[in-house]
Amino acid sequence: MPGQIPLIGEKFPEMEVVTTKGTVKLPDDYRGKWFILFSHPADFTPVCTTEFYAFAKRYEEFQKLGVELIGLSVDSTFSHIKWAEWIKEKLGIEVPFPIIADPRGSVAEKLGLLHAQSATHTVRAVFIVDPNGVIRAILYYPQELGRNMDEILRMVKGLQVVDKYGVALPANWPKNELVGDRGIVPPAKTVVEAEERPKKYDCYDWWFCHRELPREEAEEAAKWI
Repeated sequence: MPGQIPLIGEKFPEMEVVTTKGTVKLPDDYRGKWFILFSHPADFTPVCTTEFYAFAKRYEEFQKLGVELIGLSVDSTFSHIKWAEWIKEKLGIEVPFPIIADPRGSVAEKLGLLHAQSATHTVRAVFIVDPNGVIRAILYYPQELGRNMDEILRMVKGLQVVDKYGVALPANWPKNELVGDRGIVPPAKTVVEAEERPKKYDCYDWWFCHRELPREEAEEAAKWI
């Protein structure tokens, strides 16, 4: 049975994990940084191999956003190391981030990663965690469908923009069909504030207002759309 799935807005569960780069305490060892923990069903499998190649290829882009990566599956450390060696030798790219070994499934249980699709392999999950150790986004993919790493980059950039400018972001930001690369102004809390909104911002109505954001923020995110 799966464990209780952590929720968006909660602190990432405290745990000590064994990885290919030594023991790591989560989320404490990443305090002050964004980090992404992502699980995969198994080492030495085709879809997972394409995902690790894609994550490794974009590692510098994650680093530019101040993001650390950490993988996870129920395989052993030995298996992780051999698989990473195979990826480097055969595909020409080094896996630069740690991979959690969880052969007993205790970490997977704690994070709720053993779903109905398989009781013995972790689903493709993504936890995006902010510098305060708070879970900001969770994604799940089935075993047969690989993830879109560019969307994960866009999500991190979007969350950082949300925090920095106090806005929400529209669908397909920064290429939204209605407001382009602008930010959505948070809802009015009083009648007076609602009446003032159209005077301060561009609005479809008082409850749907938007404002300009620095061009460089959108230009960076546009690479991943």
